[in-house]
Amino acid sequence: MNRKTKAVAAVAGVLVAATSLTACGRSSAGNASGGDEVTIMVGGIDKVIYLPAMLTQELGYFKDEGVKVKLMTEPSGASAETELVAHQVDGVVGFYDHTVTLQAQDKCIESVVQLAKVPGEVEMVSTKAAGSLKSPADFTGKKLGVTSPGSSTDYLTQYLATKNGVDTKDYATVTAGAGSTFLSSMQNGGIDAGMTTDPTVEQVIQRGAGKVLLDMRTVDGTQQALGGLYPASSLYMDCGYVEKNSETVQKVATAFVKTLGWIGSHSAADIAAKMPKDYAGGDMDLYTKAIAASKQMFTTDGVMPDSGPRTVLDVLGTFNDQVKAKKDDIDLSKTYTTKFVDAAKSQ
Repeated sequence: MNRKTKAVAAVAGVLVAATSLTACGRSSAGNASGGDEVTIMVGGIDKVIYLPAMLTQELGYFKDEGVKVKLMTEPSGASAETELVAHQVDGVVGFYDHTVTLQAQDKCIESVVQLAKVPGEVEMVSTKAAGSLKSPADFTGKKLGVTSPGSSTDYLTQYLATKNGVDTKDYATVTAGAGSTFLSSMQNGGIDAGMTTDPTVEQVIQRGAGKVLLDMRTVDGTQQALGGLYPASSLYMDCGYVEKNSETVQKVATAFVKTLGWIGSHSAADIAAKMPKDYAGGDMDLYTKAIAASKQMFTTDGVMPDSGPRTVLDVLGTFNDQVKAKKDDIDLSKTYTTKFVDAAKSQ
């Protein structure tokens, strides 16, 4: 089967334009010319993997540090990355692996706060396909859902297939999004399996539409699936912006580190209670369960795991043509910095 991409309708309005989610900050998005105003694009702000962004806002930590942060959202990390490269936003809360792929394109982007040490992603298999799809070795001929082509879920799906002896040409890639669109695809046969995050994972299980095939919300599950830690959710920024606005970046980083410490010392119920009510989708018990299932993915201090960047490079270097061609020249030390989180801890 030739590999092809099938679009699944996304939530109305989300793909039309990024939606501003806070009233503070600049009146329009754009690369900051200085000062303590920062615009951050999140690759799906209601996803549990990215909850530190809104939680930091809700806890008041940005305000405490004296920085105005405007949070915006795009449906996928790939879309958020595009906004950053176009200098429409100052930072992105998205997967760290984008810093590696962008360096292969001669762009300098770095993670300034590492929010998670594992992907927080789950490969779900639909109830209908569960009998014939028991591992990635069974991907041949199947329809596999990802957030969007070029997203981290797409990268990881390709790696899982290749690692298990399946050529990426031998399955169909389907843009399944998250939330209701992913759930619908599982229910109506649009996908046989797909990669998603909480709270979608818990929604799929609750509806009986599918079950967990591979769980990368935990350290053990990630190591089994990928062979090592895969640092994922992060705050990444253009290196030039970081250098020019180091004091502002420090304030943002300090606020995020405070939040990570707060997450580590509070229950899933406490966290859920602080988030906007609509994030629970009318089911606070399910939302709390989703946070509990993913909570251990987060770092407690924003520091990059020592072995993490190498795992990311190995994954991307397996199938991403741009990274593969420059794998030996990629300087991982330029894809992240611990300068700001170290300073935050010292405070």
